[in-house]
Amino acid sequence: MVAAALSAKNPGIRELAVLLSPAAAPELETLAQRARAITQRHFGRVITLYAPLYLSSRCFSGCVYCGFASNRQTPRHMLTLEQVDAELDALKRRGMEEVLLLTGERNPAAGYEYVCDCVERAASRFSTVLVEVFPMNEDEYRGLATAGCTGITLYQETYDPQTYERMHLWGPKRNYTARLEAPARALAGGLRIAGLGALLGLSDPFFDMLCLYRHASYLLRQFWKGGVALSFPRIRPEAGGFKPPFPVTERLLAQIIFAFRICLPDVPLVLSTRESPHFRDGMAGVGICKMSAGSRTTVGGYGDSATSSECQFDVSDGRDVLAFCAMLREKGLQPVFKNWDAAYRDAI
Repeated sequence: MVAAALSAKNPGIRELAVLLSPAAAPELETLAQRARAITQRHFGRVITLYAPLYLSSRCFSGCVYCGFASNRQTPRHMLTLEQVDAELDALKRRGMEEVLLLTGERNPAAGYEYVCDCVERAASRFSTVLVEVFPMNEDEYRGLATAGCTGITLYQETYDPQTYERMHLWGPKRNYTARLEAPARALAGGLRIAGLGALLGLSDPFFDMLCLYRHASYLLRQFWKGGVALSFPRIRPEAGGFKPPFPVTERLLAQIIFAFRICLPDVPLVLSTRESPHFRDGMAGVGICKMSAGSRTTVGGYGDSATSSECQFDVSDGRDVLAFCAMLREKGLQPVFKNWDAAYRDAI
């Protein structure tokens, strides 16, 4: 069964189900070798780097797993536009060329206009600007594209509606459908990339990953001029506070990534600094082709704008950009900062 899935010419959701199953677990090394070969064929020996920039920790939603949930007894912070400029300049000095701007859910202080202003500032400095904020309507996404936004990252968290309801107790994020349909609105509004993912640990990972595949496949069919990227954020089993009801081990996470690379060979797969240096080193170029480096998950944190030590989640890989790039080169991989597609698009 596993051998048949690996030999399929055009693997789809049935093959993905097999490669995600316990039957494929003993064949992890075979999956890794196939994933490495496919990654090199489609993406070469390069790893695209990006950095997240948290703009605000203000939020009105009650997500039981989030460090920025509105019921947390923690100070709230939001960068002024002048502080945003300083943080962007600090990231630029580190050599970054792709930035991901993050906020909590929509609120009067950090709403659409604020995000749009921040995008304009970022787009004047960086070749690629993405946002991981709140769901918007199509006209708002069109406005972000005009301001210089390249795409969005918006995790569904879990595709199980009942689990979703239990994990999101109040606030705008409780609307499952509005979140599910937002990536399609973003691509329809002119953004070029929709980043998807499910927060591994909230629900049955087998179910969530099959739904993630179907979601990505739908968007690729409907918006063929755009692109999709997939991330695999994981609630660490050893983390304090919230305990995931479906903990995902590193071995299972690796199996998930290999299976997706085999079944979606030309879709960028992303891995953040949530994971340990050891795991990230092993996954670089083996399925994963895009990674964050030198990340901070506090509001600000790159220049002099760090306002607190409160973070959305703990960073496990604390290496700076230079150290991370040195590791990649030692593995025969080339770190890539510049999005040349954006430069070419501007030239014509």
